[in-house]
Amino acid sequence: MSDWTERYRPKTLSELRGNDTARDELREWADTWEQHREAVIVHGPPGVGKTSAAHALAADEGWPTIEFNASDSRTKDVIEQVAGEAAKSGTLSGGGGGRRLLVMDEADNIHGNVDRGGSKATTALVKEAGQPVVLIANDYYDMASGLRNACQDIEFRPVSKRSIVPVLRDICRQEAIEYEDAALDAIAETNSGDLRGAINDLQALAEGRDRLRAEDVVTGERDRTRGIFDFLDLVIKEAGPQAALEASYDVDETPDDLINWIEDNVPKDYTGAELATAYEFLANADRWLGRVRETQNYAYWRYAGDNMTAGVAAARGGEKGGWTRYGPPSYWSKLGRSRGTRDTRDYVARQIAQTNGVSTGTARREMLPYLATMTHHCTNRELTVAMAAAYELEAEHVAFVTGSGEDTNKVQSIVEDARTRRAEQSVAASQGAFEGATAEGPAAESQQSPGSPADGDGDSASDEQSETATNGNDGERASSDDQSGLSDFL
Repeated sequence: MSDWTERYRPKTLSELRGNDTARDELREWADTWEQHREAVIVHGPPGVGKTSAAHALAADEGWPTIEFNASDSRTKDVIEQVAGEAAKSGTLSGGGGGRRLLVMDEADNIHGNVDRGGSKATTALVKEAGQPVVLIANDYYDMASGLRNACQDIEFRPVSKRSIVPVLRDICRQEAIEYEDAALDAIAETNSGDLRGAINDLQALAEGRDRLRAEDVVTGERDRTRGIFDFLDLVIKEAGPQAALEASYDVDETPDDLINWIEDNVPKDYTGAELATAYEFLANADRWLGRVRETQNYAYWRYAGDNMTAGVAAARGGEKGGWTRYGPPSYWSKLGRSRGTRDTRDYVARQIAQTNGVSTGTARREMLPYLATMTHHCTNRELTVAMAAAYELEAEHVAFVTGSGEDTNKVQSIVEDARTRRAEQSVAASQGAFEGATAEGPAAESQQSPGSPADGDGDSASDEQSETATNGNDGERASSDDQSGLSDFL
């Protein structure tokens, strides 16, 4: 099965979804090119249709297209020889007259001296070109100021969810895949802004299915800087060790999740000795993650990241071409099939968010994994009780976070202790507002004998002893919490 992002790439600008204003500006730039004869920089985040728009424009105008990846061949000599000749005379497209469009992709990856004059050569090219030139860039301000000043610019913004869903719906119809609207909504929501990422997700999830249900979609949030599938392409197929490590900084995944993404997908491209070497690095990464769980020292994450990214990239034995159908980790799919499990997860995330004053997404994505590691199998019982009390968790929620059985005596006793702790905290927070209350209410105050402790004239020694005992217990609990690491976490 071919790549759906290529199969369903828009053939004309009218088929482009989202970014209507940018689309119209690009068409106007082309229609008036003879008057201004300037190159244009089309910039915006990955997956929003920049390159597709350039090719669709060429189809509308009837211009042959010459695509040139600036990051692959970006020295001064190569740019002048290849791109310069194409833009000036068009000999690379078979010669002849007429317009032709030069599309230079990843133009923001040309960086002055690092690329041996590539940036200056590109600036000279766009000033002297006798043909229309489109530069594609993710980060407009990553480009040299001289190059920016020599071009017009058109910004493509993230594609809205309401523009992504119709595209997914149309692809499902053409591929004869039945779907639930909620499934497509979830994919669009997860990839909000990234149409290419949404199509990739749809293709991965639709593999082997003739119907796509809501529970088949693993919810989560894709980082807008670099999608997980683009990252896998870099690590497994393209990038060297250093570039693979740096790419991981732009992916919104914890090392615990990232290792599962890589582990599940690396066998699709690696075989034999390179696969064995890649798994050795992944095993090293897993050992470092185990140390994190054991010691709660998250500085070890860096060593896990080195092994699972740079190590896997270094294990590659040769070039890897073509398109590979990457998919989410298999255990995520199992989790996604259980609506009850997702509901439990979302409840816990909402409780964490409400208590700590963060968004539900942050609680689910960043805080919940820490809690799960710190309370794994209820090993740290005091911390688990404190967690259950702080977030008002019942047995099913504690079982979900810790991985222990809901009906086990361990979880049941933790829930009971958490309820007791919440009750004690409620009394302490009342600051004595309910002390001395009886069934008769305020009338009982008038029946107290003169000189009683309520009048303040009686012996207060017992009160002082009680306060001392209470403060002592609070001190013990605070000390215990400090030892468990709860105070640091909150």
